[in-house]
Amino acid sequence: MAKTNQNGSRRRTKNGSPKDAIALLKADHRQVEEWFSEFEKAKDSRRKAALAKQICTALIVHAQIEEEIFYPAFLEATEDEDMHHEAEVEHTGAKRLIADIESKTSDEYFDARVTVLSEMIKHHVKEEEQPDGMFAKARKSEMDLVQIGEELQARKTELEADRSLLGKTKRLFAVA
Repeated sequence: MAKTNQNGSRRRTKNGSPKDAIALLKADHRQVEEWFSEFEKAKDSRRKAALAKQICTALIVHAQIEEEIFYPAFLEATEDEDMHHEAEVEHTGAKRLIADIESKTSDEYFDARVTVLSEMIKHHVKEEEQPDGMFAKARKSEMDLVQIGEELQARKTELEADRSLLGKTKRLFAVA
């Protein structure tokens, strides 16, 4: 069943078409890129800490919705295990660095950690968005990107509303 926004209509892009999975994921990428850019320019340590927290939370949510919904659908549709596994490993590395950033917010390596995270994410985004990357392969596959986009948005909204769910994978299959 299609997810709806507060006024009961399906989420749509500016041109009126439903927002697909790739558009949603790319929008997340652009938002985090903007925050990393702000972090690089910021001078105040409190502003940097706030931006780092924003970045880390957004990346955790983004990684979780990709891992729960998009990546399994991609793997099923394309059977591209190499690309899938590489993306999962990149997520694991990013999540480890995020945990380090979140636990050490005031030491002399804080800025360096956020900078390295930015570089890791730029690499990951480039690989997903390149002409022969995961998003291009997904577009060429049989994936229902509008339906997956609706599922991603619903889960993202759920995670953002209840942060206690972060890191807890939603059970995708009912136990008999």
